[in-house]
Amino acid sequence: MDTMEKIAFLGLGHMGAPMARRLLDAGHPLTVWNRTPEKAAPLVARGAVLAASPAETVRDADVVITMLADPAALDAVAGAVLPELRAGACWVEMSTVGPDVVRELAARLGESVTLVDAPVMGSTDRAEAGALGILAGGDTARVERVLAHLGTVTRTGPPGSGAALKLVVNSAVLGGIALVAESMVLARALGLDDDTARTALANSPLGGAVARAFADGVHFGTSLAVKDVGLAVEAARLPALEAVLEHYRSAAADPAVARADVARAVTHIRTSA
Repeated sequence: MDTMEKIAFLGLGHMGAPMARRLLDAGHPLTVWNRTPEKAAPLVARGAVLAASPAETVRDADVVITMLADPAALDAVAGAVLPELRAGACWVEMSTVGPDVVRELAARLGESVTLVDAPVMGSTDRAEAGALGILAGGDTARVERVLAHLGTVTRTGPPGSGAALKLVVNSAVLGGIALVAESMVLARALGLDDDTARTALANSPLGGAVARAFADGVHFGTSLAVKDVGLAVEAARLPALEAVLEHYRSAAADPAVARADVARAVTHIRTSA
């Protein structure tokens, strides 16, 4: 695929903005849209075009990329852009919305537009560095060079399989973070020093979850954790994750925590137990 094909990027949140910037810096003509237009200002300063609406964003695009907050946001954008999509365009859906939503979108698109579901693993630091893990369902041939600017692609199977695997991985990670928080509660209840317990946990098989539970300089909002774990427990009977979901819901009841990284949810769990 010609690296100069026109890209429409919809959704400039904590993850979308650095991803869009990498595509712009790679030389792609880029049109962007965000519900809060002010967030597009740094990209516009670098040469991106700010569209006034989702429909305007995709009108001349060869590749459409969505990085939106939840299924409702994707549904609203899809309703606005479907009449404007160019026949032969490729839509890369990179939000975390679950496989059912992806398959519904594929059905709405029909055969004139190719859909690739490609949710990502990694936080804002990896988005900045172009080092995301991309879980791609469907035929990625047309967008391989575009996705290469964002990270490493793992092909997962048919459309919807990337979204399914993303829920599996995110649920495990978010469950591990909540378990670390509870383990720290247990350590304190047993009279152990916080640093001693944290170091021991970091050297255990839970080391990765410990690092993420206490991470700085990255962002995955607690409200997004509620959304992702909620999608998982809707898909299967998962008693442990239902308890995890209640932890994150309780933390997200505080608007400041809801907007903050999940590390703030760990603090909430430790102080409210």
